[in-house]
Amino acid sequence: MHPFFVSMTDVKYNDRDKDLEISVRIFTDDFENVLRKYTTTKVDILHPENQDQMNQEVYNYLKGKLKIQVNGMPVQYHFIGYEQKSESIWTYLEADNVPLPKKIKFVNTILQDLTADQINLMQVKVMDKVQNTKLDYPNAVWEINF
Repeated sequence: MHPFFVSMTDVKYNDRDKDLEISVRIFTDDFENVLRKYTTTKVDILHPENQDQMNQEVYNYLKGKLKIQVNGMPVQYHFIGYEQKSESIWTYLEADNVPLPKKIKFVNTILQDLTADQINLMQVKVMDKVQNTKLDYPNAVWEINF
C-alpha cells in the first residue's frame, strides 16, 4: 500500500499526424483493485491469464472514466497497450484525425470510484503550449483554451 492515491494523464497533440497521444499512469495495486469492482474474472495486470481480455478490461475502464472533447466534439480514442514501470501501469491511448485543439474539455473520474482521496494530475501539450491541473475528488472537469 502507498500513502496517496494519484493518477497522471498526459495528452499531447501531434500536429503532424493530427492525433492525440494519451498516456495514463496509475499505481498497479489501485488499478487492479478498481478493475475487480467491474469484472468477475481474475484481475492480474502483470501476469494475466488472458492478455486480450485484460487489455479489454483496462480499455473499458479508461474509456468510461476519461472523456475528452476537442472544439466541442467528443473524441473517440483507441487502446494501444500498457506496460509496468516501477510501481505503476502506464496505459497508452490514441485518437486519430483530431483537428487542432482550440478548446479541450476533460472529464476525468479515474479511480474516483475507489477512494475519495483520489488526485488526478493532468498535463496537456498542444504545439508548444503546455497546461497542467490537479483534479481533487470530487472535481473531475477541466476545460482549457489554446
